[in-house]
Amino acid sequence: MSIGILALLAVIPIFIALILMVGLRWPATRAMPVAWLACAVSGVIGWKLDILYLAALSLQGLVVAIGVLIIVFGAILILYTLEESGGMETIQCGMRDVSRDRRVQVIIIGFMFAAFIEGAAGFGTPAALAAPLLLALGFPAMAAAVVCLVFNSVPVTFGAVGTPVLVGFGFLKGSIAEAVAANPGLSFQSYDAFCKAVGEWATIMHAPMAIIITIFMLGFLTRFFGVEKSWALGFRAWKYCVFAAVCFLVPYLFCAWVLGPEFPSLLGGLLGLGVVVWGTKKGFCVPTESWDFAPASQWDKAWTGTVPASTKTDFHAHMSQFLAWLPYGIICALLVITRIPSLGLKGWLTQQKISFTNILGFNGVNASIDYLYLPGTFFILVALVTILLHKMSGQAVSRAWKESLRKMKAPTIALVFAVAMVSIFRGSAVNSVDAPSMPLALAQAVGAFAGGVWPMLAAFVGGLGAFITGSNTVSDLMFAEFQWNMAGTLELPRQIIVAAQAVGGAMGNMICVHNIVAACAVVGLSGREGEVLRRTFWPFLLYGVIAGAICWTLVAVNPNVF
Repeated sequence: MSIGILALLAVIPIFIALILMVGLRWPATRAMPVAWLACAVSGVIGWKLDILYLAALSLQGLVVAIGVLIIVFGAILILYTLEESGGMETIQCGMRDVSRDRRVQVIIIGFMFAAFIEGAAGFGTPAALAAPLLLALGFPAMAAAVVCLVFNSVPVTFGAVGTPVLVGFGFLKGSIAEAVAANPGLSFQSYDAFCKAVGEWATIMHAPMAIIITIFMLGFLTRFFGVEKSWALGFRAWKYCVFAAVCFLVPYLFCAWVLGPEFPSLLGGLLGLGVVVWGTKKGFCVPTESWDFAPASQWDKAWTGTVPASTKTDFHAHMSQFLAWLPYGIICALLVITRIPSLGLKGWLTQQKISFTNILGFNGVNASIDYLYLPGTFFILVALVTILLHKMSGQAVSRAWKESLRKMKAPTIALVFAVAMVSIFRGSAVNSVDAPSMPLALAQAVGAFAGGVWPMLAAFVGGLGAFITGSNTVSDLMFAEFQWNMAGTLELPRQIIVAAQAVGGAMGNMICVHNIVAACAVVGLSGREGEVLRRTFWPFLLYGVIAGAICWTLVAVNPNVF
């Protein structure tokens, strides 16, 4: 079959998911099984996939989904444990002392705190932690989910201690070695040097968005969740957005350009968070007039879910702020020390896994659960430790666990079918037919029509990969070689085009089904994933257009950088 026909078959499951979730407002629990079935049918028609092979790929997806569900469960459990212990009300009391302005709170928690978590753990963890924390502070569930998903973009290229760059471009090692051998004058002379160069160019595309997206989302917050329905009220906090962005960007850029891709987001989030909180307490760039939501009784029903937002206006500290935040501090410490290879724990933890090889007898269809390395495992462990730290009663612990388990039904169904569909997408080229995989067929079809405007579109291919797979890293693994080849064919700077891929994979986190299902689950919006997707699509489009314009400019200014 031609690439055009294959691309059409590949896009059908995506269109079905979008039509059902966004157009008809089906919950993901109903839409994703239909999309999975459509993907399987496309695989049989276009890629001649065997039914048993489709079953193997779906089982592979099931194993991967279990790992994601452990993260979701752990995040929910932390929320309910802290609510039952009194720790969450103490945190609420402390945040009110920092600032009562919701615009300030969402920058501190949704952007700065989440950026640090992304730098340490990645893989959807930031929204799973930050969104329920905002919910507990009194944010509408819909606002908390959307803002955290959108903000989890700028740091993602360097998430999980640089994994999307260092691992995501692994398939380019051979191509890079060949290019260096053929042309010793290249600006990069090794895979590590190429990754560092890609990281540098990516920061140039991301950096303006750290300011633009924060200002835009504050306007979004006041326009769609404020009494006044005004964009201007959010935009009035632009000075604070610039202050927070600069606090993040200084270490972010320094690390990317001096140290490499491992630490930009981790140190940018950690150091930036400390400076922003200190500056906020001093009143630096803080808006003179505080902004808040209307009383919860006046909220639109579409804003809330099954987990109620805090409606208290008077908070009391049940313990010290240190003790209340200690569970989050322990989580952060565990994530950092287990993600940095030089500290020695990462290698051992990643070896402890439950592995499934050659599922149903098909070579290469493998899956595993790194049960000790999963962020969700740390969440559950810290929830258990919190019982002792906060001296919780048996009844309080029982309520927290029962409620957390009850919330897992909907996300389990949605994620199992969503990830099973992803496995079919990724594994579609393993069969003997001479055809690219489904995602690569889509990318090649787009590339055939793009030509010289490719710099404007390269990031959207990365976003497509993240939307399909739920991961910046997997998007890079899937499309890095394609982007490399497109750059070579069109005689464009390879580092810049591959950097656009890395940026696109990061912005794709806003719209990927994995992250949306997980974020909805932790704030009680399961079944309303389409509503969230409709709201995150426009920031995604804005991000892609601006990143594309920057990429275009960089290519024009640096035509000979190869």
